Amino acid sequence: MDDIAKNKALVDALTKNLPEDSSEELVSHIFASELFNFLGFELNERVPSFSTGSGNKAVDHALRHNRSNDIFSKTKTNPDVLVELKARNVNLAADSTQYKKTVLQIKRYLLAENCRTVKWGIITNANYIQLFRKHGKVIHPATVCREIYPENIMEIAKSIKEKIDQPQKALTVAIYNSKGGVGKTTTTVNTAATLSLYGKKVLIVDFDPDQRDLTSSLAIKPGKPSFNQCLVNESINVKDVIYPYKIKSNKLKKELGFHIIPIPIDETREIWVEHKLRQKIGVSRLSKVLEPLKNNYDYILIDSSPNWRIFSQSAIYAADVVLIPAKHNNLFSLKNAAVAIKKYIPEVQQERKDGRPLALPIFFNGEKITEAQMKDAQLYIDKLIKDAKQDPNNQFDLLPYFYPCYTSANKNREIFELPNYASIAKSAFSHVPAVYKDRVVREYYKNLVKEYFLL
Repeated sequence: MDDIAKNKALVDALTKNLPEDSSEELVSHIFASELFNFLGFELNERVPSFSTGSGNKAVDHALRHNRSNDIFSKTKTNPDVLVELKARNVNLAADSTQYKKTVLQIKRYLLAENCRTVKWGIITNANYIQLFRKHGKVIHPATVCREIYPENIMEIAKSIKEKIDQPQKALTVAIYNSKGGVGKTTTTVNTAATLSLYGKKVLIVDFDPDQRDLTSSLAIKPGKPSFNQCLVNESINVKDVIYPYKIKSNKLKKELGFHIIPIPIDETREIWVEHKLRQKIGVSRLSKVLEPLKNNYDYILIDSSPNWRIFSQSAIYAADVVLIPAKHNNLFSLKNAAVAIKKYIPEVQQERKDGRPLALPIFFNGEKITEAQMKDAQLYIDKLIKDAKQDPNNQFDLLPYFYPCYTSANKNREIFELPNYASIAKSAFSHVPAVYKDRVVREYYKNLVKEYFLL
């Protein structure tokens, strides 16, 4: 079937062939089949009722292009795309109860045993459709949930096809809390170092020009051109402002490292003055500068400023997900995390219009926590959650961002903790990430990257 025929068939599926009260079976037979044709998946590249490996759970469809001597409909292994369908009378409008249940459903399937190779998830009932991206353990929206009309189905389908056909390699992570002193830079450096131990190619970006702690902590001395010059001058190639950080580890018996975009220490601050920078570039510029690098790295980590001005806004705008360190004994760090999740990040999502970025659950960073202190922190978090739900101007459910394992059946209030350890604080003096020097620290951060990023 040629492209013109595929286009017509997809539109006809909505306008002529699909009843408004279609069951899930009809949605699958009439609409989904034409959508799969449009996306370029042949009949032998589809498996209906694909067993996810999570008990007896099956997703409605799995898709993968055939490889030499590997016909997907026969081998039924290593799918690339999962599709969960619903009947047309199921409300999949964003934020509806059925939508939230379906999102949780597709996320469970994407993380199931037989779906480790999957990169994409689609939910649709032919009235609404949304694409999700999976990178390791992270699942985030690749599009917003969009209502489907005959007039926009082609544009929506083309956007989904383009993303699936041209996937980006990197997951971009902003490490952010508008409260200073919560360990954003330490987290950025040691997370990058830990990911490198797993063979991941990592770039870290110092985007806190007021502090420049990341650049200083690794003793990077950048020359010309500089990153700030790259931001305001489109003729400068971003690859020219990237520096390697490498050390030879005798303990691990190999060379270790990652790449960094530093901020010059001695360069004039004139270019970083906020109102001038906003006039010159706007909050989307960092994202555009990093775009050509997203197929060169597995992870891009951005060390963000502790404020909500153009630097932190730019970091959040450039991110797929936001990792939020907090302190259990610092109420401002918890309050600021709540504000970021319910106010700042949604503001950026509105501006981006593609569902990103997604806030990851908070974690407690680098403090010893007694049982009494944890109870105090939980009481304050409970108040933040209650206030957000009752806010007449902006009702928001903070529960999954503070207690990600909490369910009505299992009231689990566990929050991931990165313990305090002296070697972490001391490592800045040696300009070597603590992960590379200390086995205990290495295990702490391995737990962190497994909790948030790695399957």
